[in-house]
Amino acid sequence: MRKLLNTLYITSPESYLARDGENVVVRVADTEKFRIPVHNIEGIVCFGYPGASPSLMGLCAERNVGLCFLTENGHFWGRFSGPVKGNVLLRRMQYRMADDVDAALEISRLIVAGKIANCRNVLQRAIRDHGNEVISGPLSEASEILEIRQKQALRAIDPDTLRGIEGDSANAYFKVFNHLIVAQKDDFVFNGRSRRPPKDKVNALLSFVYTLLAHEVQSALESVGLDPYIGFLHTARPGRASLALDLMEELRPYLADRLVLSIINRKQINIKGFREREESGVIMDDETRKEVIGVWQRRKQEEIQHPFLKEQIPVGLLPYAQALLFSRFIRGDIDKYPVFIMK
Repeated sequence: MRKLLNTLYITSPESYLARDGENVVVRVADTEKFRIPVHNIEGIVCFGYPGASPSLMGLCAERNVGLCFLTENGHFWGRFSGPVKGNVLLRRMQYRMADDVDAALEISRLIVAGKIANCRNVLQRAIRDHGNEVISGPLSEASEILEIRQKQALRAIDPDTLRGIEGDSANAYFKVFNHLIVAQKDDFVFNGRSRRPPKDKVNALLSFVYTLLAHEVQSALESVGLDPYIGFLHTARPGRASLALDLMEELRPYLADRLVLSIINRKQINIKGFREREESGVIMDDETRKEVIGVWQRRKQEEIQHPFLKEQIPVGLLPYAQALLFSRFIRGDIDKYPVFIMK
């Protein structure tokens, strides 16, 4: 596999990104605050309104470093990248498979079933680890529903039926998500998924971490030569990285949902770090964003055994491992795409 490189997160809106030789330099009011050699990072994610010099953008393009711009609450603005360097033959295979209705449906079935399995594992883990602190009845009932929906997803006869199964599964999962919060329960209340804007603190955390994950998945797809904008479950739409959204689905419960629950239950953040804006919903302050990013980065350094590769890899390489396996499937090196399912 490859060395686990880092993502540089810029959270201060006063920051300006510049280039000094082969270094990325962060300045605030003409004062240098931080610098790092470009070969030590694989991506830069900017929150708020920081600027970047054309020279720095050119360096990122030359070194294949993704430069992503988000609003302060994590809504995607845009992404800068250099010339496409992917394998043209691989991408042609990807396009043909995406246009094949039956092939696209088969891939979509696997992705949805994998996502449902991992959502179910989140519930089962909570029952196992917090049996005395959670109301296990609703969690067990939801787990049984997800088990049924997982089997139905694998037998779905068309995309609309599959999307209906996915929607029912998400409703069952998020209906009991509030039961998974065992600390700070009065401060962090979840009443259902809300996105644009997030209407409560839990949704603000979920959306923020989903955005971090989306950046990682898109970078991974680009690094193995796939087109992140041509998906199978998520159809093509201008400006939407559909394949990145596809591969995110199986990783959301394990990488994002569990992280958010852990941050709340371990009291690594508190309600003082959130504020409500009418047009933006609930957003985090700068210190809370930094804390979440810090937990995210530390989580990426932990190692697990990949269930298909049977190798120990850092958690942060999961998007890359899945992108690599997906590219092998597209090429025909393996018969089926092995979705990531972790206990």
